[in-house]
Amino acid sequence: MFGLDKLLGMFSSDMAIDLGTANTLVYVKGRGIVLSEPSVVAYHIKDGQKRVLAVGEDAKLMLGRTPGSIEAIRPMREGVIADFDVAEEMIKHFIRKVHKRSTFSKPKIIVCVPHGATPVEKRAIRQSVLSAGARKAGLIAEPIAAAIGAGMPITDPTGNMVVDIGGGTTEVAVLSLGDIVYARSVRVGGDRMDEAIINYLRRQQNLLVGESTAERIKTSIGTARMPDDGRGSSMMIRGRDLLNGVPKETEISQAQIAEALSEPVQAICEAVMTALEATPPDLAADIVDRGVMLTGGGALLADLDLALREQTGLAVSIADESLNCVALGTGKALEYEKQLRHAIDYDS
Repeated sequence: MFGLDKLLGMFSSDMAIDLGTANTLVYVKGRGIVLSEPSVVAYHIKDGQKRVLAVGEDAKLMLGRTPGSIEAIRPMREGVIADFDVAEEMIKHFIRKVHKRSTFSKPKIIVCVPHGATPVEKRAIRQSVLSAGARKAGLIAEPIAAAIGAGMPITDPTGNMVVDIGGGTTEVAVLSLGDIVYARSVRVGGDRMDEAIINYLRRQQNLLVGESTAERIKTSIGTARMPDDGRGSSMMIRGRDLLNGVPKETEISQAQIAEALSEPVQAICEAVMTALEATPPDLAADIVDRGVMLTGGGALLADLDLALREQTGLAVSIADESLNCVALGTGKALEYEKQLRHAIDYDS
């Protein structure tokens, strides 16, 4: 059996997967990140059977635009699997897309999971990966992967603080000697920011916009702080007028979006403050020296580092490739498995 495992290992390219709420990234050993696509699946229901129509980019275009017989969903919610069957199909699709070779190859796969994931949620992710064709499935905690990807010296006996803001969750962790000293996972991320924008426009402008429009607003003019001139830049948006039911176009300013995002931004700041309060004093002293590292797609929100700096008084920096940090870190765990063996869980 061991011989067969070794033989399969020679034929396969082991991979690391960042199975995110918003995007899934795949890292192949020796090749780096080879795939980055939205975690969206569109399927057709016929006679009670689901048939997958599109995955990733193609499926994302269908979100909010499907007829009754087709559904486009995100199988991941808040960093964990919400729809088991659809998630399995999505993982299978991505593995096949990366592995253009024969079905004989069964890769070893390491997947990152939120620190707050329950044993049941972890088992669901492991099971999905094994069912999708993995020879062996390992799990690594997201904060550790994010810190490795950001190039932080986590194996040193010093305190490092990483704040990973993903689509579904924000993970705040203090790391030392290659493991987590303190971690907290709050269910606030890019999705909550989109929801906050939708709710704000509904309340203040009587305008109903979809998720993709809200995301476009966030990436174009979203900011964590009020603009200095009290207004900032603006953009035109389209949605449905809730008063008379017809589509309309209106202009919104950066100041309005800063107001809309104030609640999720405050929740992230509070999570960081709570983590700092719970950190042992010697490690807290190291964090004063080294500052806080922001990773994840949410770190790209304009002025978020400044908002955190004002709240904590610490130096806050954004990782170079913040969107890819978790995938790069999970990939490095695959490349340097011997040194990071303690961080990878193969058998929970």
